[in-house]
Amino acid sequence: MRARGFTLVEVLIAMGITATMAVMTIGALRSLDHSSEVARQQEERYAAARVALGRISRELSMAFLSDNYDSMRYREPLTLFVGRDDELLFSTMSHVRLYRDAKESDQSIVAYRLDADPDHAGERALFRREKVRLDDEPDRGGRTDLVADHVTALRFQYWDPKRRDWVREWTTKGTDHPKELPPRVRVELELTLADGRTEKFATEARIEMRNALTP
Repeated sequence: MRARGFTLVEVLIAMGITATMAVMTIGALRSLDHSSEVARQQEERYAAARVALGRISRELSMAFLSDNYDSMRYREPLTLFVGRDDELLFSTMSHVRLYRDAKESDQSIVAYRLDADPDHAGERALFRREKVRLDDEPDRGGRTDLVADHVTALRFQYWDPKRRDWVREWTTKGTDHPKELPPRVRVELELTLADGRTEKFATEARIEMRNALTP
């Protein structure tokens, strides 16, 4: 008895089944790869939000004011706290010297704000500016670094012990709080995640040295 071979129809059916299984396998692998990439980006954005809030909280906790300045050279103190709903400028003792012989102290001016993201068109990012030498132009100069991208909102609130409520602005440049810092600052960061969802991250910083240091 001779062995029976495959007919052309059977061969074509087998090829079709094999091709279908290959396409399904490739699709599954691509889906798995995409899911892994989304998960990786998701974790990166979570980490960026945690690092950003941790840094802001640490620097705020070391915010300070001082009446010790050269009044013959400057008309007003070089330290300040100007907080608005979506940006913050303040003096802090949190500066870390990167070089041993750097002619810098632990004092600096730090600012946080949102601006256009240079790497992602149409999006905004969180930027931090630090000026390591205090002078009468705290809103100019220094080094600016991108802290977190894909940021949709940045909000600050300041606890006013007199009103016993949160306020949206606090400045030592006016008459309400000329030599006084808020005891607490609430920070909220809103990011767009890799899967398209928007999520809010928040923290609260406590300021210990609320009153201006005197000579």
